[in-house]
Amino acid sequence: MTSDEHNIKPTDLRGILKYVPMFRDHVFVLAIDGSLVAHENFQNVLLDIAVLRSLNIKVVLVHGVGHQLKALAEQKETAISDPHGELETDAVTLELATEAAAMVSLEVMQGLTRNGLRCATCNGVRSKEIGIFEGKDQLSSGTVDKIDEVLFNKLLDADTIPVITPIAFNREGEPLRINSDLLASELASKLKASKLIYMTTQEGLQISGQPLTNLPVADLEGLIETTKQMPTRLLSKFKHAAKAINVGTPRAHILDGRLFGALLNEIFDKVGIGTMVYSNDYQSIRRAVTADAHSIYNITQNGVRTESLRERSQESIAATIDDYLVYEIDGSIVGCVNLKIYDSGDIAEIGSVYVQAFYQNKGVGRKMVEFACAEAQARGSRRAIAVTTQASKFFSKVCAFEEGTVNELPVERCEDYAQNGRNSKVLYLDL
Repeated sequence: MTSDEHNIKPTDLRGILKYVPMFRDHVFVLAIDGSLVAHENFQNVLLDIAVLRSLNIKVVLVHGVGHQLKALAEQKETAISDPHGELETDAVTLELATEAAAMVSLEVMQGLTRNGLRCATCNGVRSKEIGIFEGKDQLSSGTVDKIDEVLFNKLLDADTIPVITPIAFNREGEPLRINSDLLASELASKLKASKLIYMTTQEGLQISGQPLTNLPVADLEGLIETTKQMPTRLLSKFKHAAKAINVGTPRAHILDGRLFGALLNEIFDKVGIGTMVYSNDYQSIRRAVTADAHSIYNITQNGVRTESLRERSQESIAATIDDYLVYEIDGSIVGCVNLKIYDSGDIAEIGSVYVQAFYQNKGVGRKMVEFACAEAQARGSRRAIAVTTQASKFFSKVCAFEEGTVNELPVERCEDYAQNGRNSKVLYLDL
């Protein structure tokens, strides 16, 4: 696959802009392998980071040193215990890793500075010794003891990119080597990052030659346990990605940073170019059954009273119950959405989106729409439409729909639109 296939063109800028409200002031933790820092495309990665900052996305940058550490060891003809910080770290390896970390940190900060970005290193991560693991002393290998969230948030609020090295000090001020994949995962969890992004010099996950672009975290954990095909250098990233997601980070991405524009394409393109792992946000969503008709009717009546939804009787809801999805919490239905696939199959309409008042502004509506779009796409639809009088901003700002015209509607929907006299706005999303 060539890089040209994934370049974001000026004509795609509208596609980027619709994501801006979704990500503004969000924190992205970006973990960059040392091998990528040494690659010729690293300067383009820095430009992508500058674009993220221009969109008011807060970035925390963690870098590795494995590539540089191995190069130093070869240059000095010195044996090292482990270049990647996954096994024990002896004194010689720690000394060279500290030197490599200083070199890489300097290069990263120089590059950020050239792009007009503020950045800073700090001692916001405190380490502690791993100690003895599986019967073997890990020496100067460390793990995260504490993250100074106040310090990091002050830097981020001051439009400054924290640059974090895999060398961190313990309580006594002694340096320890921490695996950078682990470090990025811990930072993403503590700083409540929206995305954890690992950029490497390898392609995303492939199983039997097939790329896996989207994976629920449960499926990933199953692959980690059962497959022997996962590349060794990616295994660490996927393990730590799963850990971050399981404690609250919504999305983790692993992508090949050697591709031009990889970072922007992964974030702002619907397909992406790497492997995205996500939490099961949709576990509370299910298909409606006949017994749900009464609850759906009661929920939607609130929308009918405010004229945001059209009146539908309980009988008509029951007759079309297969078109409904419901959001259930502790056995109670708190939201619903109607998904209608038109005869052509190419267009799906998403309607009757309503959430009980107590659960509004908590992401329930967005998740239901996303789920309905995924369901429509799985059933062969290429476009989702929404026809609404009062929820146009929800669909455009929250769900990334674009405003269209009546011409977007399928023929069989146009007649009803003309007759009901609601003068609704029409929005669409290409799937």
